[in-house]
Amino acid sequence: MLRKIMKGGHRKPSKSDGNDFGFGAPRNSGSGPANNVVVNHSSRAAPGPPSPHTGSAIAAPPPMNTVEPLPLFRDVPVSERQNLFLRKLQVCCFQFDFTDTLKSVREKEIKRQTLLELVDFIQSGSGKITENCQEEMIKMVSANIFRCLPPASHENTGQVSADPEEEEPYLEPSWPHLQLVYELLLRYVVSSDTDTKVAKRYIDHSFVLKLLDLFDSEDPREREYLKTILHRIYGKFMVHRPFIRKAINNIFYRFVYETERHSGIGELLEILGSIINGFALPMKEEHKLFLVRALIPLHKPKPISVYHQQLSYCITQFVEKDYKLADTVIRGLLKYWPVTNCQKEVLFLGELEEVLEATHSAEFQRSMVPLFRQIARCLTSSHFQVAERALFLWNNEHIVSLIAQNRSVVLPIIFEALEKNIHGHWNQAVHGLTVNVRKMFLEMDTELFEECQRQHAEKKSRARDVEEQRELTWKRLADVAAQRGGGEDMITV
Repeated sequence: MLRKIMKGGHRKPSKSDGNDFGFGAPRNSGSGPANNVVVNHSSRAAPGPPSPHTGSAIAAPPPMNTVEPLPLFRDVPVSERQNLFLRKLQVCCFQFDFTDTLKSVREKEIKRQTLLELVDFIQSGSGKITENCQEEMIKMVSANIFRCLPPASHENTGQVSADPEEEEPYLEPSWPHLQLVYELLLRYVVSSDTDTKVAKRYIDHSFVLKLLDLFDSEDPREREYLKTILHRIYGKFMVHRPFIRKAINNIFYRFVYETERHSGIGELLEILGSIINGFALPMKEEHKLFLVRALIPLHKPKPISVYHQQLSYCITQFVEKDYKLADTVIRGLLKYWPVTNCQKEVLFLGELEEVLEATHSAEFQRSMVPLFRQIARCLTSSHFQVAERALFLWNNEHIVSLIAQNRSVVLPIIFEALEKNIHGHWNQAVHGLTVNVRKMFLEMDTELFEECQRQHAEKKSRARDVEEQRELTWKRLADVAAQRGGGEDMITV
């Protein structure tokens, strides 16, 4: 309850003033009953004269100070529908306080039913709406969805932010209206009647930027709609594509290097997954820079578990598109490899397997030495999930094939880790998997295995000699000290 009070009381400002892919079938909005009303505000200026490009000039409805019932679209002549459409938009520009459920109940229901009818009108394609109506509709959508988002709980209290996965998401109280506004916008964008040459005047760069700001909403329902709408805009408005990619880049930069807090990283990455899938070959330098400067650094923030699945998909898409990027990706993963976060390390190992599955032999050879040094450290991890996940790499036929081709390099790097696990790892499952991997190498190349075994025995023998020499040196020092009368102060180990 305290959190809801704080959510409602303080608002954080919006960050900006100023091949078609889909994510499944859009939601069904349903249909509404008959009567609607007009609410006119004295502060709201009357719409300007119709655009010269408008097919048939529709005069804006005059301002009214009273609430009057409006008929359904089907109950008026076709010639009156555009004017009725504008009057219904006026109703939907009116804002209500949803923190009080008993306040303006009748008016809220009137607006909801009006929004339902507008959605049905656009969806049914009853008539192509004029430029003036399109402009007013985007103004109405903007008035409803572009707002100050409530701050996260840690911003209210000043406390250190908790794990985003454990936080209870804040659900937007005005969602009954907001959902229908998003549905209207989605239907407008995907409609075959929408001319992009006209629509791009209203769905411009400023509109797209404000739409991207809303991805920080804590309400997952809103982010889902935003994801679908932005993706459709990217597919339909080719002129906006470079701008959208650049704006998403900037969100990632701010998230990685400044805040490490953003609710919509997963949804943005999901959009990018489909965008990357549509990149033409050979890949532009701009896209490769995006991989290096934005996507790979996204492995750095602590809350990576929230969006790792989408990030891993994007990274793998790059490697599948251009196999030469495998070395860049693997070295990028090694750069941000976690040191003390075991759960994050398990995620990295899972992603590494997907990348290696798309890696060719030449790229594998470029990065295999630092790669298997890291894998060797994972094999001997005291956290059994990390060691187990690293050993699971040998269950992948393609990875085993790459290792077999380069066994003379790989086995000497990891042999000591395998021996250490067999003789000392506490977990029985890890011990069993290690025995299987060791047996695999033995069958793969007996001569190499025996050579590694010999070198490992020599290394252990040298280590024992060094230890014995160290103990002998300390004994001599203790003897010298005893002869000089300081023996009572000496402590030998």
